[in-house]
Parts: sequence; structure tokens; C-alpha cells
Amino acid sequence: PGDTLEFHLDKLTPNREFGYTNTIVAPNVLDPDFALLMPKNDSWAAVWKVDNEAGIVTLIKPETKLGQFTLPITPMLGCFGVAPDIGQAISTATSAEHGGNMDYRGFAPGVTVYFPVFVPGALLHVGDAHAVQGHGEIVGTGIEISCDIQFTVKVIKGKKIGWPRGENEEYIFTAGNARPLDQAIQNATSEMLRWLDQDYGLDYLSGSILLGQAVEYEVGNMFDPAYTMICKVPKRVLASLK
Repeated sequence: PGDTLEFHLDKLTPNREFGYTNTIVAPNVLDPDFALLMPKNDSWAAVWKVDNEAGIVTLIKPETKLGQFTLPITPMLGCFGVAPDIGQAISTATSAEHGGNMDYRGFAPGVTVYFPVFVPGALLHVGDAHAVQGHGEIVGTGIEISCDIQFTVKVIKGKKIGWPRGENEEYIFTAGNARPLDQAIQNATSEMLRWLDQDYGLDYLSGSILLGQAVEYEVGNMFDPAYTMICKVPKRVLASLK
């Protein structure tokens, strides 16, 4: 406890020929009146052929006006993190300071994610791989599939953080997990200001000015009990600091 677990996602490769998704946009991301017009969701009704060699997924069921709709394979992890604080038993369907079911598209091969450690051994868990997923996981699933995964972990002793952090080639980012959505934004933005102060020497005034003109936000999970908001800062902006 009081340390940080560094998780680097080296490889993530779908290992089956088919993946499955729900079909209908969830009511909580629609106007209530409009949600009443939607067809009934038939869970797992959409079947996708996954072709690793071609690098694409193809919709094969149900028959729709999309026809043989294809998308590039962009694998990502939906649910991973460490054990939560103070002996909590939190379902993997949701998320909090410890990580969990965040369903953020940026959790893709090459990303490094940092989790606060709350219990001895950290108790890392990893799962919920998707071959493809849109921002927000707004139908309740990505293209769910099993994957072969390779990752590297290490402990950063004495490094204390409050919420999950991450970085890739282009950005540093923080994850806030809560409902309502504005609370998730508050969590992510506060953690980013702490990071800019802690590692980049920017006090809260300087960090606020930077975020005010350079911050980017993306949504993670918008379906399950807690929503996820990602607060991002481009590394090119940080590299320009003198």
C-alpha cells in the first residue's frame, strides 16, 4: 500500500474466429422519449467474423442495411485493475479508484497504465478483451472475444497516486470513474492536476492554465454502474515547457 503498480500492455491478439455484441444503444445514453422508440435489445445477437490475417472484423449476423459491414481490428482491454481499498468487494462490472471495468479504447497495445496500490500484493486482475469497441461501449459490449495477452508489470515504491493514470506515445491521461458523469470528470481532472504538479513541477495555477487550453477528454464506459472519463494532455505540449 502506498506504492504504484505500473502495467505495460505489450501484446493483445484475438484468438477466436468469432466475436459477439449486443445490438441496441443503451437507454441511459439516449433522450428518454427517444429510447422508447428503440427496438428491444437481443443480447449477443450480433455475430462478427474476426480475421486476424486481414486485420478486420465483419458483421455476419443479423441481416441489416449495413450489409457485410467491416471494421479494422483494434483490440483493447475493458476491465483491469487492482484490489480496492479498505476491504471493499467491488464487482468487476463497475470501476473506481482501483480501476475495474473502464472500457476505454486507449487501453490498447503499447499503453502503460499506473494503478494506486491499496493492499499487499496489489492483486492485479486483467480481462474483458474486445476486438473492437466504440467510445463509451454504448451498446453494453465491445466485440467480445478471448485474446492472447502479454503484459509487463513493476512496482514503483513510494509513488502515491489517487486514480489510474496512463500514457502512450502521444498523451498522458488520467481516468475518473463515477456516476454521474460530472463526478468522473472531477476525479480525472483533479488527478491530472496532481500529476502535473507531482511530476512536471506545475503548481495548480500553472496546471490550470495549461489544461484550460490544451486538455482533451474522452469517454470510457457509459453503460455500467460507474461511468469513466479520461482527461488527456498531449505530450507535445508538455515537451514545449521550458
